[in-house]
Amino acid sequence: MTQPLGASSLTTSPQPPALRGPSARRPRRRRPVLVALALLVLGIAFGAAAFGSLIFPDAMTQDILASQLPPGSPGHPLGTDELGRDVLQMSVAGARSALLGPVIVALGSMACGVVLGTLAGYQRGWIDFAVSRWTDLLLALPVLLAAIVVSGVFGGGYWVTVVLLIVLFSPSDIRIVRAGVLEQSARPYIEAAQMLSLSRWRVMFRHILPNVTSLVVTNAMLNVAFALVAFSSLSFLGVGVSPGIADWGRQLTDGRAIMFVNPAAVFMPALLIVVVAVAANLVGDWIGQRLSRVGEDVR
Repeated sequence: MTQPLGASSLTTSPQPPALRGPSARRPRRRRPVLVALALLVLGIAFGAAAFGSLIFPDAMTQDILASQLPPGSPGHPLGTDELGRDVLQMSVAGARSALLGPVIVALGSMACGVVLGTLAGYQRGWIDFAVSRWTDLLLALPVLLAAIVVSGVFGGGYWVTVVLLIVLFSPSDIRIVRAGVLEQSARPYIEAAQMLSLSRWRVMFRHILPNVTSLVVTNAMLNVAFALVAFSSLSFLGVGVSPGIADWGRQLTDGRAIMFVNPAAVFMPALLIVVVAVAANLVGDWIGQRLSRVGEDVR
């Protein structure tokens, strides 16, 4: 006998069982272990760059009687080079010259990219044409070869290399910022700002530029990694850093002759260059993703 529909039938109808177990829990984000390790690596590296010369003020002191000691020697955990200089102390003290230049290159390149890329992307016309042809010219030049030639003409030197790499690294920043500005210029909020008769400079740097910050920061961190490799390569070739200065690239040059006697003289600076470059890359990607999420939440 069928029961008529009513309140009792509705209240007594079976309910689907509540989901239990791990599938019903709110998914948790995995902790960014790699990003945490990368931040730790960068913190240690920049700490060594800031205080390495204070911790080891005599890192470049020569001791011929203690030359070419293998790793694990008393008082020299990573051994010594041909001139008796401690490899560990040089690695710590060399962080200053190895990281200071790349950071300045990244900041200088970012500044050029922000100014020129924003002007080219928003103003268009002859400014866009001139900036685009300039970036095409610079992108056609091989970075290391151009740096070697220019450093040879002007006598080389650390700061000559810094200025040169700022010029050679700026085209990528300019193009990325220009593309971001072009994409933002077609948004409705820019049309609203133009209808309010706001000045071009206010629209560019107060409204458009904050929305391309994630691109700028990410590319700046990538430039730190690329500039670190470029600086080390030039120092390895004897162009960037003068002899007698603690630097990871210079250590590679000096350690080649004793690579089979003390492998740490070569492997330690090479490992530092690779690890710090990878860490800067990971942190840059993470910061870019975080800034992109914040921008989406604001919009």
